[in-house]
Amino acid sequence: MAPNLNTTDNRKLIAVILSLAWPTMLEQLMQTAVQYIDTAMVGSLGTAATAAVGATTTVNWLIGSTTSALGVGFLAFIAKACGAGDRPLARRAVAQAVFMVLVIGTFFTALTLSLSRQVPVWMQVDKSIRELAGTYFFILYTPMLFRAATIIFGTVLRAAGDTKTPMKVGVAVNIVNVTLNFLLIYPMRPFSLLGLHFTMPGAGLGVVGAAIASAAAFVLGGVYITVVLWRHPQISPKGESFKPDFQILKPCLKVALPNMLQRFGTSLGYVAFASMINSLGEVATAAHTIANTVESAFYIPGYGMQTAAATLTGNAYGARDKKRMKDLTVLFIPLEIGLMILSGGALFLLAPLLMQIFSRSPEVIELGSTVLRMVAVSEPFYGFSIIVEGMMLGVGKTNRPFWYNIIGMWGIRIVGTFLCTQLLSMGLISAWACMIAHNMLLFTLYLISYVRGTWNPLRNIPDEEGN
Repeated sequence: MAPNLNTTDNRKLIAVILSLAWPTMLEQLMQTAVQYIDTAMVGSLGTAATAAVGATTTVNWLIGSTTSALGVGFLAFIAKACGAGDRPLARRAVAQAVFMVLVIGTFFTALTLSLSRQVPVWMQVDKSIRELAGTYFFILYTPMLFRAATIIFGTVLRAAGDTKTPMKVGVAVNIVNVTLNFLLIYPMRPFSLLGLHFTMPGAGLGVVGAAIASAAAFVLGGVYITVVLWRHPQISPKGESFKPDFQILKPCLKVALPNMLQRFGTSLGYVAFASMINSLGEVATAAHTIANTVESAFYIPGYGMQTAAATLTGNAYGARDKKRMKDLTVLFIPLEIGLMILSGGALFLLAPLLMQIFSRSPEVIELGSTVLRMVAVSEPFYGFSIIVEGMMLGVGKTNRPFWYNIIGMWGIRIVGTFLCTQLLSMGLISAWACMIAHNMLLFTLYLISYVRGTWNPLRNIPDEEGN
């Protein structure tokens, strides 16, 4: 059962925040755990295998984040409809989300498969591993329709206050992925467990096996979440029209388009960023890939709370409840910063140990540990930005985040990295320093927006006490 999103009692609000946040955190934790396992499994095949898989990671972010941005438009619309108590309107919006999954899933399938051989070339991947990287990318994106369903339908369910279903889907996907990895990456081999000795079957496909495992898991996730959404007691699209409904699509796309451009622009920046790092050599590429994987686990508290912030502020906006909107900010920001201080401290202390899980190369471990400890210091500041951005997304304000992220990515990170790595030959550490500068700029801009109150569309509306 979904939690009561319209409560005004602070104790109950904290309970609702945590009930919305923890399933998302667990879902992301499971996804990160699989990334860890994937990286460790592929890493055991050697640095070249790690580089082949990691070389196209930022392109994966580009496509995934662009798809996620479309979900943000539906999140704002559906959360507002649910806050206003208009379930029929919410169900109509869900039907339009189904339509958009079909459109964007088909489009990205055709695009990614046709460009799979060119992507490693554009990413400046070493010629010796370009073919392998291209094959991995092709297999990974064959089930793009199912991936789009998992991403967008998961956002739709969270907008209605159901964060447990996407979590369950994520757990199932991850279990399948890890199991198939174990069977497809390695060859048949002797195996011992609890004193029992037997021959473990294995296909010995290496990097290709890892791609097949991920693709199969994506198919399962897409089918699973579609069935659950269809049967959902509150927002099922069953019986609704799946033809384009511009009364719904127009406001959804008005919110989604700036967020989509933001994510596309920043993800394209990640591609350019990774391309410059790939040009630094195999050690830098491997250290960067592993450090990114390690770092992602420590952002889980931030992004879990962002989902709750977007949902609850969207509901408060739909209910026109200015007091609840204010109470949410007072609760969210200290919680988020506290969590990110703990997360950043843990990352700083554990960086070398975590790098050793994925690589046996002393050069990779030392370089990756250094950049992880650098970024750990900036996590509380980035956490503040995540929460304010989440609240802005929840009320449909996506223009400012678009400009903030584009300016930070291209004006600070990309220009700075180009100067440091391509002109001054300063290496990976300087590139991560530019990334941290980007994060600090975001903190400054979101802090200004928060202090001025420009994120809140209800700020000029008198509350029940006349304030």
